[in-house]
Amino acid sequence: MESEARDSSDINARANRRTAEVCRTMGSRLTQLATDLHVEFIESIPELRGDAMIVELLRASAESNVETLLHLIQHAIPMKGIEPPPAAVAYAQRLAQRGTSSNALVRAYRLGQRRVVDLAFTEIARQESDPAVAYAAAQLLHNLAFSYIDQVSEKVVAVYESERESWLANRNTVRAAMLASLLDGDQRIDLAVAENALGYRLRQNHLGVLLWDDDHGSTTTALRSLEAVASAIGDAVGGAGPALFIPQDRSLGWAWIPLGHGTIEVDITGVQRQVALGGSSVRVALGGVGSAVSGFRSTHLEAARAQTVATIAGERAAIVTSYDEPGVRAAALLAGDIASARDLVSQALGQLATDNDAAERLRDTLLVFLGQGGSYQAAGELLHVHRNTVKYRVDRAIELRGRPLDDDRFNLELALIACRWLGRAVLPD
Repeated sequence: MESEARDSSDINARANRRTAEVCRTMGSRLTQLATDLHVEFIESIPELRGDAMIVELLRASAESNVETLLHLIQHAIPMKGIEPPPAAVAYAQRLAQRGTSSNALVRAYRLGQRRVVDLAFTEIARQESDPAVAYAAAQLLHNLAFSYIDQVSEKVVAVYESERESWLANRNTVRAAMLASLLDGDQRIDLAVAENALGYRLRQNHLGVLLWDDDHGSTTTALRSLEAVASAIGDAVGGAGPALFIPQDRSLGWAWIPLGHGTIEVDITGVQRQVALGGSSVRVALGGVGSAVSGFRSTHLEAARAQTVATIAGERAAIVTSYDEPGVRAAALLAGDIASARDLVSQALGQLATDNDAAERLRDTLLVFLGQGGSYQAAGELLHVHRNTVKYRVDRAIELRGRPLDDDRFNLELALIACRWLGRAVLPD
């Protein structure tokens, strides 16, 4: 037993010396080793590819980590409490600023560990003829490399997360300030500076979008869903690039769809289809297409007015409310004074202002009929009913109103618009 202990102690001592020698040999080839690692990272992890500066930082990080690991092992320095090399910290911070996933960073460390250990095993086999010593040296080196990577990768990820949080907070603060200035109509803004802060090109056409979740989700899941819907709307209208999405809270987001410089006809049906895929509680308000900085502002303000209309309508609102739809502009004005709008509806419609499905159907038919210049046929085609059905409904609406159509025609149409878009909020109690 004593002999076996001496043999084991001797093997471990020789393994320590062999491991140190292997690390010294590998350290003499540090530049080539770092270059090989660098190439492997770029080829294996697409997220780590970037401009010349970020690629060079990757190489510096790889070299400094390998150099530190080999130095610690060669000189038998304890691994406990080690800190990442400055170059590795700088690289993690830069990745965080660029939004590269931390998973890519961790994967690079794991790939680096495998590559260095494989090379070390090859070098041990080349230098050491005693199988027992070679095995012990390989075990030792594997354990030390694991300990280093485990500690350092955890610390660089912590650096990454901290930098990411700080970077996003700072970027969002700058972006929020710039956005507020744009929406306030500040004429002193430098366009290039504004575009850089927003990450969005202002010198083009825009479609303003407001998106909200009626379920008022309390997690970031709802917000991600709204951002996905904004992207889908961009696809539906032929957007010229990614939407600019600005969260306002966990259930409301503002977005701008870039439309380039051509003439765009917004396909409301296509937008409705995409929004419906986003979930039953998602609602959207659209502005009209605007151009350049003034259009960036106006389309947002129009979308906000359309949202006010949809919010007042409540459960009767469509999943998409567009400011360009006939009647929405007028409804937005009426929404500014609901009490007066309710009085208007009551005086202009009489018994037609009753809050039930039958009266609602009559009001909608009458509004379409008036919009089609009093044509039963045209109204029937739009409503997908026979012209005689339209005539019956119009006659019944006139009867409930108690006055002919030409009596106070303007207020009649305005009241019908108010009922159509604002719902129960403008109907008498």
